[in-house]
This record gives sequence, structure tokens and C-alpha cells, in this order.
Amino acid sequence: MKTTKVKAKTKTVAAQRSSLPSSSQQSQQSSQQMRGGRLRHLIGICGLPRAQILRLFARADVFARARAQNKLPRPLAGKLIVNIFFESSTRTRTAFEASARQLGADVLNLDRITMAGETKNESLADTVRTVAAMGAAGIVLRHGEAGAAEEAMRAAPKTTAIINGGDGNNAHPTQGLSDAYTVRERYGESFSGLAIAIVGDILNSRVARSDARIFRALGAEDIRLVGPPKLCPQTMEKELRAKVTHDMDEGISGADVVVLLRMQRERAGKALFPSAAKYFREYGMTMRRLQTLTAKKRDAMIMHPGPINRGAEIESAVADGKHSYILRQITNGMAVRMATLAELLCEK
Repeated sequence: MKTTKVKAKTKTVAAQRSSLPSSSQQSQQSSQQMRGGRLRHLIGICGLPRAQILRLFARADVFARARAQNKLPRPLAGKLIVNIFFESSTRTRTAFEASARQLGADVLNLDRITMAGETKNESLADTVRTVAAMGAAGIVLRHGEAGAAEEAMRAAPKTTAIINGGDGNNAHPTQGLSDAYTVRERYGESFSGLAIAIVGDILNSRVARSDARIFRALGAEDIRLVGPPKLCPQTMEKELRAKVTHDMDEGISGADVVVLLRMQRERAGKALFPSAAKYFREYGMTMRRLQTLTAKKRDAMIMHPGPINRGAEIESAVADGKHSYILRQITNGMAVRMATLAELLCEK
């Protein structure tokens, strides 16, 4: 891809509709990994072996137990982690910062307000090289352009690991890992036999792509993509190897897991759907829909990567109810991000 200018605006929906080309996706597996199968960077889920995913989950288990007992080790002491966020973020940046600090790292946060390079037309590659030259062991990157994380990975020296904190509509690997880790906590390591529905703005969602790919990697065969035709086009079936349906009640029928998505207004403009009220009627997770679902699937999980829009994507009674795993996703996301940092930055 062309060198990304830091000042460059997020691509239009038309330009982002196809996330990274398949050749680029296929190259991620080898470029993300070091000899012996150890991860060097985390750019996407594509090509990530099941064994590597389970290795990260096993690390996350250790950190989750240690965190619960207030006995976290400090394997990142003396290491510098820099969060570079060209898009706003609360959950991802805070989770990475808290995870890194709790493991002993020093953390710097750079965003569009604090980066002079944006107004001076510095390329993304040069920003990465500059931060790496300051001694950053790891860079967590959030960028509005699909493919930016891979560009950063290619620019980074061997001493600096790149973690994709979300790039355009392409990938959000640690969110995918966190969501799959939460499903694993409930159903076990094999996702074979699970029915999983991902609902909402599929077209513009990096979470939808990462979730569908990691669920498939862990053995799920029944993956449904549910949403309005413009936001969940039939072409997504081939891209994500999942069934597309535009009927919410049909799409979630018999599902063990329902992942709700936020409307990506910043990526697709304001004309996503005629109105929030109409969207809620047709695609919102209401108590009526939950009761219909749980009549067949008593243990169904309702998930959402956040931030949630109550009354637009989910009814408050559902978000705060016993079938909601939304806050559990956040807690588990801490352990997963600790595991990711430790995997990339520690020798063992």
C-alpha cells in the first residue's frame, strides 16, 4: 500500500469495503511470527494458527488468576510501551495502558492532539521509526485506514513489536481474542457445534471481521452475519465464510452467542439507516427477542464490544441482565492484552 501520511483522513466506505487483499492477509501469518512459532507482532487474526490462539489464552488464564489474587508479576519492568491512537478510543487504549502498567511497563500515550507530526505531514512509517528510536519495545496502533498496522509492522525495527489496536474496517485482533476468550470461558476450547450470530454494521466493522475469523479458527461452523442489506451485503459471505441474513429473528434463532455491534457512523457517515428507532425495531436486542432466544437456548450469551448504545442496539434490561457478558468481555480483555504484551515482549 502507499505510504500513509499521518495527516491523511480516514478512507471513505467505498475505499474500505474490501479490507486487506487476500495476498496481504496471507502474508500476515509469516510476518507476524518469529522462528519457533513465537509471535513478533499482532496485526490480525488472519492466518493465526489455532495453537497460537490457545497459547495466548493459556497465558491470559495465568494473568487472570494472578490479577484476581492481586499477585501480578512485573515482566515488563523497564520496557516502554507507546500507544499511538489516530482515532479516539476509551476501552482499547485504557485497557492496554492499564495492562502494561500493571505488568511493570512505562507507558506513553500519543493521539492526534499531541502529535505534531500530523500537522507536519510526517508519514506513519517515519512516526513508527521515530518512536522506536526512542526505545519503544512495543507500539499499540489505532488508525482509521485499513492496512495501517501492517505498514507500521514493516517499518518497525526488530526491537519493536507492533500491536494492531484497530485499523479502519480491517481488523481488531485483541478485541477478537477477548471475545473468543469470553466464549471459551463459558463453552470450552472447542467452538464446534456453537451457533454464533454477529449483528449490526458488518460492512464497516473491524470487530465483525476479527470475531468471525477467530470463531472459525476455533472450530465454529455455524456463523451468521445479521444486518440491513446495505450494512451486511451478500458479499460478506465469501469474505468471512459465514451466512448472511437480513432478518434479525431468523438470524439469532437458536444461537448460543449473539455479538451485537456498534453503528460505525464515523466510518460510513450518518446515512446508515433511516432512523435509530427503526434500526432498534428491526435489529435491536430487545427483551422480547431475548426471551424468544432463551426459550430454546437457556444459556445464550449476549455480547457487545462497546460502547453500547442503549435503545438503539440493545435494550437496557438486556444489557444489564444475566445473559449479558458485556462487562465480562472488558475484564477478560485485560487478561488477553496482558497475555499479548507478554507474548510479544518477554523471552519466555
